[in-house]
Amino acid sequence: MALLHERLVPVHDEVVRRNPGEHEFHQATREVLESLGPVVAKHPEYADSEVISRLCEPERQIIFRVPWVDDSGRVQLNRGFRVEFNSALGPYKGGLRFHPSVYLGIVKFLGFEQIFKNSLSGMPIGGGKGGSDFDPKGRSDAEVMRFCQSFMTELYRHIGEYTDVPAGDTGVGARELGYLFGQYKRITNRYESGVLTGKGLTWGGSQVRTEATGYGTVFFVQEMLHARGESLEGRRVVISGSGNVAIYAAEKVRELGGTVIAVSDSGGYVIEDSGIDLELLKDVKLSRRGRIETYTQERGNGARFVATGSIWDVPCDVALPCATQNELDGTHAQTLIRNGCSVVAEGANMPSTPDAVKAFQEAGLLFAPGKAANAGGVATSALEMQQNASRDSWNFAYTEERLRMIMLDIHDRCLTTADEFGTPGNYVAGANIGGFTRVADAMLAFGVV
Repeated sequence: MALLHERLVPVHDEVVRRNPGEHEFHQATREVLESLGPVVAKHPEYADSEVISRLCEPERQIIFRVPWVDDSGRVQLNRGFRVEFNSALGPYKGGLRFHPSVYLGIVKFLGFEQIFKNSLSGMPIGGGKGGSDFDPKGRSDAEVMRFCQSFMTELYRHIGEYTDVPAGDTGVGARELGYLFGQYKRITNRYESGVLTGKGLTWGGSQVRTEATGYGTVFFVQEMLHARGESLEGRRVVISGSGNVAIYAAEKVRELGGTVIAVSDSGGYVIEDSGIDLELLKDVKLSRRGRIETYTQERGNGARFVATGSIWDVPCDVALPCATQNELDGTHAQTLIRNGCSVVAEGANMPSTPDAVKAFQEAGLLFAPGKAANAGGVATSALEMQQNASRDSWNFAYTEERLRMIMLDIHDRCLTTADEFGTPGNYVAGANIGGFTRVADAMLAFGVV
């Protein structure tokens, strides 16, 4: 664990004291604070103003109960969250996660990361996050609808296109967003398209939004390689997860000449040396919401399912962790390094532990943190907000090109900022500092609020 600048030690200590037991939030804040030493040394006004301390404290934390009735007539109870973390650059913006692991610490870690990610995108959006410990897996459409309607019955009073704009995340896809938007429209009697992003294309959604996080991650990888005079052509790629991020990252890798040889879900992983069949994978995981093992059963010869061990045991040139937080630890990192991996880019939020990040950096791998590499999703959400505000609709090619240019700008800002603050080639420092300075300067301009 890196040492903190002496003026940042009390900031970190206060975060831990004020947020007991929220380990993911502690990890996320420390990772940023470790990068800010050169900033404080060069610009002490950031420490003098306590803007860093204020940045680590959410502007608003909302917790509420979500009662709903299951198909057997029994009343169920879940807990809902919305952390409106920072609005210095625009309305709070960040997804909703429905998963049994969700608690306040997870939502705060995600919201904190979102501040810097949204800042790096260059778009006028602040940072927030929300969700519930509700698990949509195994629930009927009717049960999911009743839960979403109950969730929105409380959430609606806290959101709006100029206030807070949620989107989807783990467990919240097109089905859930449809139910949420329908209830918001019913309660408010307004067709306020810009209040949610990730919507269906027939009711205010944006082209490329479904693909954006995965595509953006791969655009970022391609730029890292271009900076070294290389490309994705002919690279063997391993991707954890098999949801939207992983599948569309795989699609863009294939388009740019790479070969995805392994993907995973919570039950294990699939290896196919000749390349994963993306059409079958989409059918199994996105259309049928099946398990990854089904892919091997239907694919036949050449595809192998592995229920034990780790997908990071598979030798590759490029690794894209696209599943969940802290899925790739120091041991996995050492395995990837030994097996010749040269690029790691985070498609998920904080999927690499601090030990893993340290190992990658010490080994000289190209490593892109999630707040830079996976910013394409929220950037395209901001493009969706632009279209909603202007009552416009852009085609796929135009929107994808906007996304590509945003990811190129993020890459260049990370490299330029890292150079400026004495850490050349360090994408973690570049992302943290580049995201921080834009938000902090706005906060200083607003005074103590």
